[in-house]
Amino acid sequence: MSLIGLTVPDQYTKIRIMADEQEWSIEFYEDEDGVSPVLEFLQQLDHKTQARFIWSIEQLRLQNVQAHEPLVKHIEGKLWELRRASGGNIYRLFCFFFTDRRIVFLHGFQKKTDKTPRHEIEIAQKRMDDFLAHEEEDK
Repeated sequence: MSLIGLTVPDQYTKIRIMADEQEWSIEFYEDEDGVSPVLEFLQQLDHKTQARFIWSIEQLRLQNVQAHEPLVKHIEGKLWELRRASGGNIYRLFCFFFTDRRIVFLHGFQKKTDKTPRHEIEIAQKRMDDFLAHEEEDK
């Protein structure tokens, strides 16, 4: 598997219980310049943390709306956070579930306080609003 410039060998075989069920896909929000802030955030992390996030993102893709803590936690509205700890640090990726079985990642940050900072939520909310506006324009 290759993501964010990191190649991770497949270490397990996926078994699909319902072969005819449509799979979920992962998308990363891109700003007006075509830059993905989440991918940029992930690329700044060490390889071990990147590999852990790749595993977590894949778990969320497989579990999707049925995922729960400790993997994901509902924040507010449509926003969820993918939770990951690595090397004594705590990281979060904000995402939301969208039509056509898509999980859209919006924002990533290192969590340094017990409560999620409001400005981090606001960044994710603004990007989600932007994403939804562009989706509406493309219809």
